[in-house]
Amino acid sequence: MIESTNLCLSCGLCCDGTLIGFVRLDTKELSDLREIKHIEEADGKGFFLQPCDDYCDGCTIYSQRPKQCAKFKCGLLKSVEKKKVDFDSAIEVINTVKQKKEVIEKKVAKLKLELKHKSFYFKTVELKKILQHIKYESDLSKNHQQLMSDLNALELIISEKFDLL
Repeated sequence: MIESTNLCLSCGLCCDGTLIGFVRLDTKELSDLREIKHIEEADGKGFFLQPCDDYCDGCTIYSQRPKQCAKFKCGLLKSVEKKKVDFDSAIEVINTVKQKKEVIEKKVAKLKLELKHKSFYFKTVELKKILQHIKYESDLSKNHQQLMSDLNALELIISEKFDLL
């Protein structure tokens, strides 16, 4: 159990908006959570967008975190718990994702692509739409092609290792 907690706290890819775009909240916990974080509401249901404002190299509200956060387990964590993947290998996967994310963010900045979302999860969706549109307008530049390739590689790792997407 400690190994899985250490993995989650050292990872943070669900909290920083890389793997997940938002967290739905249980109606019963809305009033308590409103006191400690900004909550969006739609149709009587609450949620907050990722990246979580309470995540900065670790969860600052860990003992009071929402139920959805507490019970979330990505595929990588489940693999560690089932001893299919050892802790060090899981950390390597996490570091690979973080490196690929950083490369993508640098390429987005270099290409001067203006994105609306703060969440990396939603940025990737937005980027794919932009790149798909450019693809239909004309040929993609080499930089655009590399960005699309990086996005696809990251998506593959996330779907295979984290069992998401």
